[in-house]
Amino acid sequence: MSSPLPTPHPSGATAVLALADGSLYWGRGAGAEGDVVGEVCFNTAMTGYQEVLTDPSYAGQIITFCFPHIGNVGTNPEDIEGTVPAARGCILRADITEPANWRATQSLDAWLKARGLVALTGIDTRRLTRRIRAQGAPSGVLAYHSDGLFDLDALVAKAAAWPGLKGMDLAREVSCTQSYAWSETLWDLQSGYGRLENPRFHVVAMDFGAKRNILRNLATLGCAVTVVPSTTPAEDILRLNPDGVFLSNGPGDPAATGISVVPEIQKLIASGKPLFGICLGHQMLALALGATTYKMDTGHRGANHPVKDHTTGKVEITSMNHGFAVDRASLPPGVTETHTSLFDGVLEGLAVDGKPVFSVQYHPEASPGPQDSHYLFQRFVDLMAARPA
Repeated sequence: MSSPLPTPHPSGATAVLALADGSLYWGRGAGAEGDVVGEVCFNTAMTGYQEVLTDPSYAGQIITFCFPHIGNVGTNPEDIEGTVPAARGCILRADITEPANWRATQSLDAWLKARGLVALTGIDTRRLTRRIRAQGAPSGVLAYHSDGLFDLDALVAKAAAWPGLKGMDLAREVSCTQSYAWSETLWDLQSGYGRLENPRFHVVAMDFGAKRNILRNLATLGCAVTVVPSTTPAEDILRLNPDGVFLSNGPGDPAATGISVVPEIQKLIASGKPLFGICLGHQMLALALGATTYKMDTGHRGANHPVKDHTTGKVEITSMNHGFAVDRASLPPGVTETHTSLFDGVLEGLAVDGKPVFSVQYHPEASPGPQDSHYLFQRFVDLMAARPA
């Protein structure tokens, strides 16, 4: 049987999103040419596209930006969360314009090209977002060929063959391969990023795909951070004599990552050291405590998610990026739900009764509130300060 012939593009399109069910979304290509496969999700944030594209938690995903004007402030070398973008591509409503911001050093289009990221512009992102909300995040192939020729049957077949994020241990792919020290503090308008001079505490961070701004928040509060690979044994972490242990954000299925990581976290809990987890770190902690996780249909991705902190009664506007969640019905005795999403009631935080161990599903470092959730870093520091010398 002969292979299908390349299909000409309609109306001058040079890029297409092909979903596993055969749906096609035609548009114009931007960034790097090529084909990428992944889970198609959407993000509702109006700002921060460069941080989103470099967030290691987006490994294996193609991001649909709901806000139409992406790229209008350009890019710069400071607003990144990881050295190499983890996202596989992005989908935009409007064409990428020339940057209009005093901090910009490069256009988004040039930045995407330099990093091998494929982009699709000019499609109805509202229609695609409604499809994802109604039917769940699909597998898809994003293809950009300047000649506009595509083997559509092959693209759909590739999308259908992709297994999806469930069962994938992607944290290993984005974790550091060797330990390193972190002392950079938060950005300031006058002087840029600072440097921690006189640390009060030593924190070991297990890197499942850690965002840089999380590490900066810790350093700003006086924590010298040692970042270690996700597979580091608990004995090696405790040998570093940390005042506390941080479990970072990251991508993929927590149950898959937890196969090797959960036993080590259980040892860290038993050590009595303060533990703080964010995002995947929250899910890893929950699994180590005996809870379970599940795959969400669409996930939470954006910068306007209201969350209630049951310990204070306050509501925070938070930034989120997660496609898996902890099943509250599986929480064992002695573990309390501390935070809840006011959008859909998903569990967003937990704490262990009588122990210095807690976590949240959302991203307190991303500052959409803008500082609604920064207290969580202080809470971690206070737990370390309360421990006897």
